[in-house]
Amino acid sequence: MKIELCVASIEALQIVKDLSIDRIELCQNLEQGGMTPSHGLIEMALLNEIETHVLIRPRAAGFTYSEDEIQLMLNDIKDCRELGVKGVVIGALNINKTIDRDAMLRMKDVAKDLEITCHRAFDDSFDWKNSMDVLIEAGVNRILSSGLSSSVELGLPILAEMMKYAKSRIEIMVGGGVNLGNIQRILLDVQPDAIHFSGTSKIIIDENSYFSETLLQIDKSKVEKLIHSIRG
Repeated sequence: MKIELCVASIEALQIVKDLSIDRIELCQNLEQGGMTPSHGLIEMALLNEIETHVLIRPRAAGFTYSEDEIQLMLNDIKDCRELGVKGVVIGALNINKTIDRDAMLRMKDVAKDLEITCHRAFDDSFDWKNSMDVLIEAGVNRILSSGLSSSVELGLPILAEMMKYAKSRIEIMVGGGVNLGNIQRILLDVQPDAIHFSGTSKIIIDENSYFSETLLQIDKSKVEKLIHSIRG
């Protein structure tokens, strides 16, 4: 079973190196669910020889995009491919909450031989079986999902159904609220192809500044404990 860490900082990249994690989803701005990282952060991940899959998400909120936003995503995918990443993490929905097959195919075409993960836009889609069928037909490699729920704990029954329906035609990666309290239930009840988590805690940065912010910062101890629980 693969372990994927959601990485959004320089500090997290160092932890990945120290703990020999299988791969990362690289992003920035975890506080809003993650968005496309900077060119510099992508280069830093690659210089550290980490298997890097880059989140392609131009803004926060939902996943129905304008043509201009799609063009921006296509440009970001092209840039990622030229940099030499292993894969991209994408997702787009039509206004009726079905998978935007046309947008996904356009992005896959630009990605060429990169691996493709559909992120949790899948969880916001209507009729998950049809969504999975569309993604399989489009040649997507894996789906990141919390079982159409706000967290994996609520979505465990659907995730188990998804594994059965997928029948190894597409990988199912569980993510969204994975923690020490639920990881064993996930492993036992779902038996997914991969586990995705961030291992973060909320902290206040620059508390004495006018520009102080509460951010999600990686917690190495939390990550280590989750890895040990998964790998035994």
